[in-house]
Order: sequence, then C-alpha cells, then structure tokens
Amino acid sequence: MTMHLYGIPNCDTVKKARKWLDQNGLVYVFHDYKKEGADEGKVTSWIGAKGVDTVLNKRGTTFRKLSDQEKADAADSHKAVTLLVQHPSMIKRPVVEYEGGILVGFKEDEWSASLL
Repeated sequence: MTMHLYGIPNCDTVKKARKWLDQNGLVYVFHDYKKEGADEGKVTSWIGAKGVDTVLNKRGTTFRKLSDQEKADAADSHKAVTLLVQHPSMIKRPVVEYEGGILVGFKEDEWSASLL
C-alpha cells in the first residue's frame, strides 16, 4: 500500500510532516484538499477509526465561523462528515494513511513508532 498524506500545502504542520517524511526516506503521495477536495468515504472511515473529536479541527477559523447549529451538528459523526467534505480545512492536519492504519495530526514520536 502506498502511503498517502492529506492536507493543505501551506499549513505549517503539514510542512513539518512532509519534511519529516522526506528526512526519513518515506515515500508518500500528497493529497491537496484545496485542489482535490475531501472524499466522503475517506472522511467517514477516518471518523470511524479515530472518532470525530480527533478528526475535526475545532481550533481553526473555519470551525469558529460556523453557526451555532453547525457547530452542534459537528458533534454527530454523520453530520460531521458532510461538514468536513464541504469544508476540508476543518479536518485536523495532516492525515496519513499507511499500511498499518492512519495517523491524525503530526506528533513526531507517534509517527516514528508507527512508520519507522
């Protein structure tokens, strides 16, 4: 299985993650949400594996701009998928799919344990 990295190229955390992957000689395919969007099936599987609280980035400006009703809807896994597909910048970045599972967010120690 080819490793896939999902994110936005100008995100500082994605930049750190890409640099780390490159420094460790790990080959990956980059999926740019801005150009390619977010796939409903992928988002559904990520939430199923990690939970909506892990996948949803509540600290970003996109989430803060949502209406109170949309914020409440985001707590529901099914409604959250729709919101995240519509607003991929609300997906915590980066997401990495690899043969052993998925990682959400960049934590060097977690990535080292899982990918090296």
